[in-house]
Amino acid sequence: MAEHAPRREQPRLRPAPLLFEPAEAASDPEHFFDLESIEDPRALLERATELTLAFRAATDRATEFQAMAAAQLADPRRFDRLTTADIAERAEWTEDYAKKMVEFGRELLSGGDGPGHVDPA
Repeated sequence: MAEHAPRREQPRLRPAPLLFEPAEAASDPEHFFDLESIEDPRALLERATELTLAFRAATDRATEFQAMAAAQLADPRRFDRLTTADIAERAEWTEDYAKKMVEFGRELLSGGDGPGHVDPA
C-alpha cells in the first residue's frame, strides 16, 4: 500500500450519505452507487462529487482510527505490544510510515490535534 499524502489545514467535510448497495447491484461491475443511471450531466457531477467528498472524509476518519490503533498496539505498557515492523506488516505500510502513524496516534489519543486532523506524514 502506498503511503498517504499529507493533508493540512483542511476543514472536516460532511460526507454525503453512503448507501449500501444490494448484493446483486454490487456484483455488477458497471453499477456504482447508481451513477450509471443518471443521465443529466449536472446531476451526475453533483452526485459523483458528493460521493468523492464522502469517500475522502471516510478515508480521513479511518486513517485517524488506524493511527490510534497503531499507537495502542505499540504502547510499551502492553504486555503484548507490537513493534513498528509488526504494525507495518499488518497494515501493509512501510516501517517508517508505521512509526509516523504511531506518533500521530499518540497525539490523537493525548488530545494533541483532536479528531479531524489528518497528517501522519
